[in-house]
Amino acid sequence: MREVSTPDSPAHAARQAAVVVAVGVACALHIGKLPVAIPPLQAALGLSLVQAGFLLSLVQLAGMTLGLLVGLAADRLGPRRVMLAGLLLLALGSGLGALAGDVQVLLWTRALEGLGFLLAVLPAPGLLRLCVQHPPTLARALGWWGAYMPVGAALALLLGAPLIGLLGWRGLWAVLAVVALGAALLLWRVVPAAPGPTAGADAPRLGPRLQRTLSAPGPWLMALAFFCYSGQWLAVVGFLPTIYSQAGVSGAALGALSALAAGINMLGNVGAGRLLARGARPGVLLATGYAAMALGGLVAFGAEGHPWAQYGAVLLFSSVGGLIPGTLFGLAVVLAPGQETVSTTVGWMQQWSALGQFAGPPLVAWLATQAGGWQWTGLFTGACSLAGLVLAWRVQRVWAGRYTAARL
Repeated sequence: MREVSTPDSPAHAARQAAVVVAVGVACALHIGKLPVAIPPLQAALGLSLVQAGFLLSLVQLAGMTLGLLVGLAADRLGPRRVMLAGLLLLALGSGLGALAGDVQVLLWTRALEGLGFLLAVLPAPGLLRLCVQHPPTLARALGWWGAYMPVGAALALLLGAPLIGLLGWRGLWAVLAVVALGAALLLWRVVPAAPGPTAGADAPRLGPRLQRTLSAPGPWLMALAFFCYSGQWLAVVGFLPTIYSQAGVSGAALGALSALAAGINMLGNVGAGRLLARGARPGVLLATGYAAMALGGLVAFGAEGHPWAQYGAVLLFSSVGGLIPGTLFGLAVVLAPGQETVSTTVGWMQQWSALGQFAGPPLVAWLATQAGGWQWTGLFTGACSLAGLVLAWRVQRVWAGRYTAARL
């Protein structure tokens, strides 16, 4: 007999969670639309490689500076309301970007997109916690949430080139503005204002909540771990179309190779959610992800003359590296100091993640310019991964202490 979906049923909660993840994918399309658009933008607006790096990273400016404040606001005002506002801003930024006449205007509209992106995705783990009450199911849902970025980026990389060929880069920007508006309508219709008990109205004042979050070790360790992951992932995947374009790959092959490299990241994200639900130790998952990124980065940029081995290393880098965000999003609802600080904790994580994504692509572009090639990029990814391994060990100790205390 088919289960009837009622406001309190697991099927209803699953549908709400699926909509939240779909909203994240719609937002990630705006991140992934840029890599395939770099060659057309270079031809149309005279975009330099370093400017391309800033366009890749500028969308993270808001997250880098406002992540913690947006998290506080989401805990206070409610995650759904903040996400709706973010989707409207994202649509506005993409629509104005379609009208940009030079690189400077495009940079400003990209920053506006970044603010909308931050508002739309940062409160999502808190909203998922309100939608899904069963802990193992919540862990799996957060694993799927961790996959929103690779899924959206892969779709944009796969479909972006054909759409640019059909509509031009301005048409792609306009289409994605409409997609953001559609996501806002879907969220408004399917997920109610209060899907469960919320801390929004009764949350402590901002000062005590901020102090409680930043005085706990968990939010700091998770934020730094995200920093070590995000910068290297966006730099490698973001410049992959440019690297292969310079190697003579173009058209559908370029889009397909880039999309697979981004989309395969979801395997690690979803796998992390399932493994955490089965009791896997988060420190082990994080360490596995960083080790794979270190090895993959070194081979991908050090094995010149062996293109398929290099591409296989990129797939290893992205797929197993996906264990890191999936694990960190799952930990956010566990290592936050309390339920009323989940969005604040995620905001702090997002702020450091955005800092990594802001600094990573321009730094890699600068290294490539100085070296006359991409051969130094593997040293950059290796350094990030080494720091991540140290953080993975610290996260495991904090989690073990929290887990032991919860059982007593």
